[in-house]
Amino acid sequence: MLKKLSLLLCILLTSCSVFKSNIPQPEKEFRGVWVATVVNIDWPQNGTDALEKQKADYITLLEDYEALNFNAIIVQIRTAGDAFYPSKMAPWSRFLTGKEGEASDGHVGLLEWMIEETHQRGFEFHAWLNPYRATFDENITILNEQHDFHQHPEWMVKYGKKYYYNPGIPEVQNHLVAIIDEVVANYDIDAIHFDDYFYPYRIQEERFADSLAYENYRLPQQSQADWRRSNIDSLVKKTHQSIKEKKPWVQLGISPFGVWKNKSTDPKGSDTRAGQTTYEDLYADPLTWMKNGWIDYLIPQVYWSMDLPVASHRKIVDWWASQKSPHTNLYIGNGAYKIRNNSDLAWENKKEIPNQLLLARKTKEITGNVYFSAKSLRGQHRDITKLLKRKYYKNKVLPPNVPRALAHSKSGVSILSVKEKKETYQLKYNAVGYIPIRYVQLYGTKKENSVRITKLKKQLGQLFLSDKNTFEISKNILHNKKHLSLIFIDAFGRESAPIVLNLNQKGLYDTKR
Repeated sequence: MLKKLSLLLCILLTSCSVFKSNIPQPEKEFRGVWVATVVNIDWPQNGTDALEKQKADYITLLEDYEALNFNAIIVQIRTAGDAFYPSKMAPWSRFLTGKEGEASDGHVGLLEWMIEETHQRGFEFHAWLNPYRATFDENITILNEQHDFHQHPEWMVKYGKKYYYNPGIPEVQNHLVAIIDEVVANYDIDAIHFDDYFYPYRIQEERFADSLAYENYRLPQQSQADWRRSNIDSLVKKTHQSIKEKKPWVQLGISPFGVWKNKSTDPKGSDTRAGQTTYEDLYADPLTWMKNGWIDYLIPQVYWSMDLPVASHRKIVDWWASQKSPHTNLYIGNGAYKIRNNSDLAWENKKEIPNQLLLARKTKEITGNVYFSAKSLRGQHRDITKLLKRKYYKNKVLPPNVPRALAHSKSGVSILSVKEKKETYQLKYNAVGYIPIRYVQLYGTKKENSVRITKLKKQLGQLFLSDKNTFEISKNILHNKKHLSLIFIDAFGRESAPIVLNLNQKGLYDTKR
């Protein structure tokens, strides 16, 4: 009898452990993916594809990540002095249109369409620009006459097999800020994003020829290394200021190389032996950007396995967490492209990425992850994507709020009318304030005054508010519920107080706050 009781107790305990997950499930988390367009890595499949195919492929990409409950897409819209949108300062990208500088009429509105489709599915759209890379290779014959290589040859520095904008020339900085201004002013984006390409990665026995600019623009006694870092600092600071002056809810995010400095060269550095570092080789100093509040989020590219001796993912994540600034959200960049495709055998383990995600979840300073690149988790490694969906991304969540949102008043939202139609309810609302309202979330409630339980109930749906004062709710998603709670989400990611509607046969309603 005692043995039977012990066996039953063991079974019960084991069963409980199966159903009780030790994986934290946050209410808000950044779940992003990089969509690389340079040389058509992720999208479009080919610049010569018909526009309708490009659109269809983009929708499929969104749907794949919507199924995984992601909430942010980082799309590369400038690869090498070009543009994926009509620009006064850069030619059309050949990676989009097949030939640099040429586009169909349909391409003119493509970026606006992409942003709209992205928002409709509940994703943030982050516009990724590579600021300093001017060409992808030495073949300059393919460059359009409007390319800066031809318009401003004095800005160019050849290094290795590419040309780069010289970061030390003030006109270059102003030009790049103007390019970003153009995007922010014309498109309803959620963020501007820079990757890790600042000064180029070091090439053995090559010299970046910027000595003339250094002599002309450096401060007295300023070393060349410090001068180079100050150039990058200046671009980041000017970009952030320019964005916030126009649209304070639009973020500036940067994804630097994962190692700031090795401890061997600076006691404040990480316990790593990286061959290059973001501070000493790329002349970028993310710690300064975070400290001064010049960026809204940082995504260090920690593309190594958990316990790789020379650069342990675990150690690097812990190091970045210790540097967290209250002004900046901190996410981790994960190298999904290495899954079962790397000399480091740790990437053969299907739990390598899940273990990295678990580490981020359990580190309170980190509030999200971003994967490079989009194709890495599409149509392959289904055992891993199923695991991610089942244990980590079970439910949809909102991204974290934009930092320093409290400096801006919320827009007040009120329901003006509800009109019942055959298959929908049409709601008219009013928003008072200058902060855009992005979404409305729908929750069912059993009682018209039970605002308290709204967040405990499963969300019925989320609608993107493309029309600024009306939206429709399908009766199908209400499941005959007559008490409906609405929570409005603004462009900072902030939630309104719930508005509870008591819908009746005539479409009348009462609101409770």
